[in-house]
Amino acid sequence: MEEKSVNKTNSNGYTFLFAVIMVIVVASVLAFTATSLQPIQRENVRQEKMQSILATIGVETDRAGAEELYNRYITEAVTLDYQGEEREDVDAFTVDLAKEIKREDEEQNFPLYIAEYEGEKYYIVPLRGNGLWNAIFGYISLKDDVNTIKGATFDHLGETPGLGAEITKEWFKESFAEEKIFDGSGNLVGVSVVKGDIDPSDKEDNQVDAISGATITGDGVSDMISERLQRYLPYFKKQTDIKVATK
Repeated sequence: MEEKSVNKTNSNGYTFLFAVIMVIVVASVLAFTATSLQPIQRENVRQEKMQSILATIGVETDRAGAEELYNRYITEAVTLDYQGEEREDVDAFTVDLAKEIKREDEEQNFPLYIAEYEGEKYYIVPLRGNGLWNAIFGYISLKDDVNTIKGATFDHLGETPGLGAEITKEWFKESFAEEKIFDGSGNLVGVSVVKGDIDPSDKEDNQVDAISGATITGDGVSDMISERLQRYLPYFKKQTDIKVATK
């Protein structure tokens, strides 16, 4: 009897059944854990988004303090259509640019954040484009003249460390401060990431210095800024209290 019992527990059927049970148990535990963590993950993403928006106007905070400062300095969050008209039925904060940019221009929603900080008004535009390996994204804030950049923040999903991933570094983000997005003829050109002898003090050239060895990522940043800002031009032109730098 003892020998038969040992043979039974060593059989292929027993091993298979044990493996199936273990897979089910482990999968159930992982599914439960993932489901339980989803609210925390969503809240972290929400707070980090607020941090990024605030960073463009010079307000630095940790996740815990992000919502309080966001509510203090972001006075409006509006959603625009392609003609620059406000949409009352779409919450700007919940607009997913990754999905929006895949739609036709006429169907897209364009979120815009308006801030009041230290007596100045700023317009904050979300950005999204393509880097070398995956998506790049961020925010850029414009001063009340809708021409001068106050600040910018960038992030990525898969750029190369030490190369394209350098777009997240402070030195790169700070190079955009005070740059103009319109050229001397009044055309909205954004800011180009350019290789060569760039004068960092020249804020009228619509250019910043490129990251060594990251040409494609730099081009992606350039294209992302100009393409996204163009979408907001109809709105800026409609604002009677704003002198848009077009001729």
